[in-house]
Amino acid sequence: MYKIRFHAMGSEVEALIDSESEQARSLLEQVPAWFEEWEQHLSRFRWDSELSQLNRSQGEAVSVSPVLWDVLQVALEAAEDSRGLVTPAVLDALEAAGYDRSFELLENSAGMLGAHFSFINSAASLDDIAVDTDKHKVLLPEGLRLDFGGSAKGWAAHQAAQRLAEYAPALVSAGGDIALTPRSGPAQSWQIGIKDPFNLEAEIARISLREGGVATSGTDHRHWEQDGEWRTHIIDPRSNAPVESDVLSATVIAPNLMEAEMAAKTCLILGSEQGMQWLRQRSGNAGLFVLQNGIIALSNNMESYLVKEYERNILVEPI
Repeated sequence: MYKIRFHAMGSEVEALIDSESEQARSLLEQVPAWFEEWEQHLSRFRWDSELSQLNRSQGEAVSVSPVLWDVLQVALEAAEDSRGLVTPAVLDALEAAGYDRSFELLENSAGMLGAHFSFINSAASLDDIAVDTDKHKVLLPEGLRLDFGGSAKGWAAHQAAQRLAEYAPALVSAGGDIALTPRSGPAQSWQIGIKDPFNLEAEIARISLREGGVATSGTDHRHWEQDGEWRTHIIDPRSNAPVESDVLSATVIAPNLMEAEMAAKTCLILGSEQGMQWLRQRSGNAGLFVLQNGIIALSNNMESYLVKEYERNILVEPI
């Protein structure tokens, strides 16, 4: 098995291919270039990226690349499936909260953010986006700018895993959100550790699955201080403000990483009680929540994914 680690899309990326051949290693070495190409299309932090150009084209229909088109469809589907809780239409709110540069730069300027925490409330919504599905043209209404956030990372990890899987089973992790393709032979499943948000050096559980996606959404890592208050990168569109939730981190298993990422963020925004109710209605998803008070909650079907020798670390209490 070959492994490669690199930095892209504001996150640490790790890719593995389950093969010992030189062809597999050669293919794996191409993954950073794939992410660089995708980031040039999808980053809101690059002035010359395709997304930044689209955001500046409000009121004008522009042709977009297959990459941006695909990710836009993923983001719009996530907004629909999450009942509007996971939406790309949060860029103004993110910038108002101080997330106006890549997280590495944000960390380096901690305590120096001077922007006031206020929002531009536009009447425009995702429903006002006009798309031409035949020509792949997109028209953003005035006052609406997009941020693809986790949708872009999930899509990129999924795409990379699928490309690698044409040669051998693969795993791609982008910031801890993981795309898996089926394994064969004696080791027919992948084991994935779920980190303890109170101690990132430790695991609270380990899960085993053959394929699909695993995503974790949390407020324990990406946060910063602004005007004497702590902010997070996850926006609750109901308030247009950083989320306030009793869930510290939510980990969700789904058939693919894009769905897992959407579901994990939805559960975090909804909070433990409503989030677990929402998750239980989705038979293809399973979840584990770590609450702010340290309690761990599992969906009913999550237990079937747990590696037994790690269950001793889980103290589950009902929500």
